[in-house]
Amino acid sequence: MADRLTIARPYARAAFEEARKNGGLAPWSEALQAAAIVVKDPRVANLLDNPRVTPEQLAGLVDGIAAAPLGEHGANFVRTLAHNHRLGYLPEIAELFDTFKDDAEGVVDVTVTSAAALDEAQRRSLSTALQRRLRRKVRLHCDIDPALIGGATLRAGDLVIDGSLRTRLERIAYELTA
Repeated sequence: MADRLTIARPYARAAFEEARKNGGLAPWSEALQAAAIVVKDPRVANLLDNPRVTPEQLAGLVDGIAAAPLGEHGANFVRTLAHNHRLGYLPEIAELFDTFKDDAEGVVDVTVTSAAALDEAQRRSLSTALQRRLRRKVRLHCDIDPALIGGATLRAGDLVIDGSLRTRLERIAYELTA
């Protein structure tokens, strides 16, 4: 997966710079997500490696379905990807673009894994506390893992806060046996 991200990164960066220059981060994000869905479709994915299908035909297909709202800039981007045989990297390009977009807009995705479901008041309180701590807007994603026994773990990029009862018990057990 690292190789695919390495190849996709310069294309995502170029798309991001173009979108930022023209003030259209949201439309570019939507178009790249749509284009990624198009190339993931097995019928289109089979065409990507087909020598009988020209890059112009592939670009026209993807542009017609997904990137048309971006106008000439989007069409040029899709054509460039097609000519460089990089249309298959659109899912990674879209993912990286959204990462750049979120960073520019000061938004961070936080995944909260808790032993029990969080109610709306707990979500609001947690979101507010995280916004103060991270100094960014927080997009909260909640998961449930009963194996945590109690408490929760929070993941925001490289930051991990583990407040689970399971981890606390494991630490106590380790200290008692050490």
